[in-house]
Amino acid sequence: MTKKDFWTNSRVAVIGAGSWGTVLAHLASLNCSEVRIWVRDDELAGQINATRVNKKYVPELTLNDRVRAYSDLEKVFDASSGVQCVIWALPSSVCRKESFRLAKHFRGDELVLHATKGIEEGTLKRVSEVLKEELPTPRIGVISGPNLAHEVASKQPAATVVASHFDEVVAAGQALLSSESFRVYPADDVIGVEWAGTLKNILAIASGALDAMGLGWNSRATLITRGLAEMVRFGMAMGANQSTFLGLAGVGDLLATGSSNLSRNYRVGMRLAKGEKLPDILKDLGSTAEGVRTTQTVYEFAQSRGIEMPITGAVYRLVKDGASIKELIPSLMARPSSAAEI
Repeated sequence: MTKKDFWTNSRVAVIGAGSWGTVLAHLASLNCSEVRIWVRDDELAGQINATRVNKKYVPELTLNDRVRAYSDLEKVFDASSGVQCVIWALPSSVCRKESFRLAKHFRGDELVLHATKGIEEGTLKRVSEVLKEELPTPRIGVISGPNLAHEVASKQPAATVVASHFDEVVAAGQALLSSESFRVYPADDVIGVEWAGTLKNILAIASGALDAMGLGWNSRATLITRGLAEMVRFGMAMGANQSTFLGLAGVGDLLATGSSNLSRNYRVGMRLAKGEKLPDILKDLGSTAEGVRTTQTVYEFAQSRGIEMPITGAVYRLVKDGASIKELIPSLMARPSSAAEI
């Protein structure tokens, strides 16, 4: 049996039925025999199975018949017909708790691909590190790139990166997620891919705030390029490869997330700049904006290590202190420029 035949006949579990988890479940279903997607709400599971649509998150996508939703984890990890790959699509804030809770359902030989663009608050651990500590399987990888879920759902051409230290995990990601409109590139810089996906969320908040001011392309280009420099400085300090930030997982994701109203982080920044209160925005959003939590953890760590991140510092003041964007922009522009920061 070839590797392609193996994955064609495989079963996949998707943990999390938000926008991206639902889209990933559909993509995987095009390349395997069955996808079991876990949802917390029994009513939502029934609605997905009855209508083939996750109306709450991706109402425009009709799911393949090979996707089944379950609120019962025993059925997702059915011992008599177990899964070969698990796609993890939960917010970073619950990764530790949920991976600890789900660990008993794993055999240990499953491959795990996570699609979470965030870190563990307080510890600064990447999601792959958290999963490795809590799950019995060591073979873990990450999916990340310019992947706005609703655009992928509508079959607009897009690409992503699957990174892992295990070749079989990368091969599984390519076999399971590739389609005529979705291209999957291999990588081995797990640190860089995870940090790129995390850090760009902070800059997406900044970009949304900038756009709320009605500023033009010069301002946007300055923010993106200087923001990318911050991502590189921080990522390299954490052990990432510089080149990773120049590809899909870095500048590619930054361009998409920092330019689209489909991005939750972008919408948070735009609404903050218009004077709305953060708790009201997050309540209205109805889903996770990873950059809000990430900003404080990253900025405080950067300060303690002497990593220059002025834009991140401005977002920190915007999110945590409620500072005005009209005050933050002049303070950034007044900073002395240094060749060391290029």
